[in-house]
Amino acid sequence: MSRAHSHPSRRAFLGATGAVATTGFTAGCESPAPRPSRPSSPASTTRVPPTGRHQAGITLPQSAQPNLLSVVADLGDAVAVGPLLAELGQAVLTLTAGTDPRLLGLPPGDLTVTIGVGPRLVRMARPALPGAADLPRFSREEIAPQARGGDLLMQICASDPLLLPVVAAALLEQAGHRIRERWRQSGRRGPNIPVDKGISAPRNLLGFIDGIVGPHTTAEHRRHLWLAGPAPVVGGTIAVVRRMELDLPRFTALPVAEQEAVFGRRRATGVPLSGGAAAWDPNLGAKTPDGRYLIPADAHVRRANPNAVGVGLMLRRSYSTDEPTPGLLFISFQNDLRTFTNTLVHMDDSDALLRFTTTTASATFLILPGFDQQHPLGAKMFH
Repeated sequence: MSRAHSHPSRRAFLGATGAVATTGFTAGCESPAPRPSRPSSPASTTRVPPTGRHQAGITLPQSAQPNLLSVVADLGDAVAVGPLLAELGQAVLTLTAGTDPRLLGLPPGDLTVTIGVGPRLVRMARPALPGAADLPRFSREEIAPQARGGDLLMQICASDPLLLPVVAAALLEQAGHRIRERWRQSGRRGPNIPVDKGISAPRNLLGFIDGIVGPHTTAEHRRHLWLAGPAPVVGGTIAVVRRMELDLPRFTALPVAEQEAVFGRRRATGVPLSGGAAAWDPNLGAKTPDGRYLIPADAHVRRANPNAVGVGLMLRRSYSTDEPTPGLLFISFQNDLRTFTNTLVHMDDSDALLRFTTTTASATFLILPGFDQQHPLGAKMFH
C-alpha cells in the first residue's frame, strides 16, 4: 500500500530522474547520492569519465543526454569474444577522450558508450551467470526475427546528435567482419520538467512526464541496479531494450481525462490521480465517495507499480523515435531480469497503455562491469 498523500515515501520523493549520479565520479567508487541537476547547453562539453566500477551511460551523467543510438549486432561463430571486447573498450577510451581520428574532428563532449553482451555469449562464458536467460515473448509483439535478441549492444549517448552515427561507424569499423549488425534505433529525450525540489523528468511522446519512479540513491542502486556477484559480473547490470510503435492518432483522439486515466497521472503535472505531488507514491487504495478507485484498475501506474507487482525497482529510460513510425525506445536497467519480466506479465494482463503500443524489437543484455587501461572490458568473463 502506498503511503498517505501527506507523507511521500523516500523512494518516491527521490525517484524522478531517468538516471542519477554525480559528475564527481572517481574510478572504482560508487556514485555518491544524487544532487539536483543543472541545466546544460544543447551540446554539453562536460566529459563523462568512461572508466570505473561501472560503465558510463547508466547512472552517469547525472542527467541523461538527450540523444541516443542503440546498435545491436551478432558475432561470428569463430570470433574470440575477449579480444573483441578489449578492442571495443580501448576504442571507447580514445573516442571519449577525443583522440580518435575517426571522430572526424568532432569534440566528444559528454559522449558515453555502454556495451553489453547477449544471452548466447553469457552462456558461452558460464551458463549460470546473470544475463544468460533470453527474454520471453509477450503479447502485442510484431517482431521480425532480425529484431529479436542479439549478441552485442552498443549504446551511444551524447548531447551532440552528430556524434552518434560517427561513433557507431568507428565501433563497427573496429569490430570489422567479426560482427554483423542486426538493427539500430536512434531516439531523443525531451527537456526535463521539474516535479519537485531538485527533481525533474522528461515528457514522453504521449505528453506525460516519464521516469518518475526508480532507484536513484546510492543505496537503491546497490540494491536494485548493480550486480553484486558472481565475480565476473560485479558492477554490471541487466538491460532490456524494447522498440515500440505508438498509435498516436488513437491516443490523441481521447479527451485529456481519458488519457490521464490510461496513465493514472495528470498530464500537465505528473501528479497521481490519487493526489499529492508528482514524486510521491500513488495511493492505489484511494477511492471516491461512491467507492470507485481514483486510479483506475487498468491504469499504467497501477499495473506497473513495483509494490503491486512484488518486484524491485528498475531504472527506466524512454526515447522518442520517428522512424519508421512514431514510437519510443524503452530501456530498463535492473539486477534481476525478473524485475522486468514479472512487471510486463502484470501489465500484459490489463494495462490500458499497452493498447496503444506494438513492440517491434526486443532484446536483453548483460551490461559488462566497468573497465580501465589495466582491466580490459569483459576481461573477467572472457579471458
